[in-house]
Amino acid sequence: MALAIAAGVFFAGWDVLGARGLKPEHRIDSKTLFDLVKLSFGVVAGAGALVALVVAYRRQRVDEDAALRDATRLHTERFTTAVSQLGNDSAAVRLGGVHALAGLADDAPTRNLRQTCIDVLCAYLRLPYTAESDLPTGDADARHAYLALREVRHTVIRLIRDHLVLGRKHPHSWQGHDFDFTGVVFDGGDFVGVGFNGGTVSFDSAQFTGDRVDFIGAEFTGGTVSFDRAKFAGGTVGFWGAEFNGGKVSFGLAEFTGGTVGLVGARFTGGMVSFDGAEFTGGTVSFDTAEFTGGTVSFATAEFSGGTVSFDRARFDSGTVSFGHAHFTGGTVDLSEALGVAPSGLPGAPLPAGLRLSPAW
Repeated sequence: MALAIAAGVFFAGWDVLGARGLKPEHRIDSKTLFDLVKLSFGVVAGAGALVALVVAYRRQRVDEDAALRDATRLHTERFTTAVSQLGNDSAAVRLGGVHALAGLADDAPTRNLRQTCIDVLCAYLRLPYTAESDLPTGDADARHAYLALREVRHTVIRLIRDHLVLGRKHPHSWQGHDFDFTGVVFDGGDFVGVGFNGGTVSFDSAQFTGDRVDFIGAEFTGGTVSFDRAKFAGGTVGFWGAEFNGGKVSFGLAEFTGGTVGLVGARFTGGMVSFDGAEFTGGTVSFDTAEFTGGTVSFATAEFSGGTVSFDRARFDSGTVSFGHAHFTGGTVDLSEALGVAPSGLPGAPLPAGLRLSPAW
């Protein structure tokens, strides 16, 4: 490469100077001879420097590979220890294993090794879990075991939250990684302020059965987040002030059968949010003061047969919101105080029982 660049510069200069040939010299004076000697030594020195540079580069690559192998070996040893702690009968030891895995993910020498640590933490949450309501009555030992396991599980959720609130460029941020919460039973948990801006996050078939699970101020700006077939059966799940402005968020075929799901003040400004085929049969789902100003929000083929779905002072300004082929067979769907342009796909008069529309529509 160096020779090619030198040749290019030489011939470019030759052309600029308009030279058409070399003038022959039958005698060389001392100055010209000295210049030729300097040129010879310069070429030799340049070649030597180039060889030294190549050797140093190769040595650096070898050293880096060796350092990565050592770091990976150490990571594997720590990983094995942390995973064995997760299987311990003592809740205290399991808590130590959870923190060790989180720290190991932060120190992982490669992205794939960090993802492996995250996968194990998520897999722990997917293990069989008995909700408090299903515990044997009066069994103190069972309740103590449940509370200990619940503490470990909530610690996993909290550590994931702590890493997802960090900016994408933070060295310990887990944004952009994959999280598999498929089938997880959530009886509490805190995802306040997290950022989902890449990767794939699955809450498919998850069960929200009690206490509070908060996604307050969460940002859905990229990647795919799926709540398909999730069951919202109790407690409170809050998306207050959440931002949906990119990527895809799906609640397809989700079941809203009890408790409260709050999307109060949520902002739908971009991307795709789908409630296609969702079943609203009980509880309360609130879109009060939500803003639909961009992107696409779809309630296609959704079933509204019970409970209350409220859009009090929700604003439909732009973007696409569709209730195409939705079925209104019971419960209350209240759009009477909604503002802006009517969503598409709403039935005309006579309205189904329980469906209330803004007088302006």
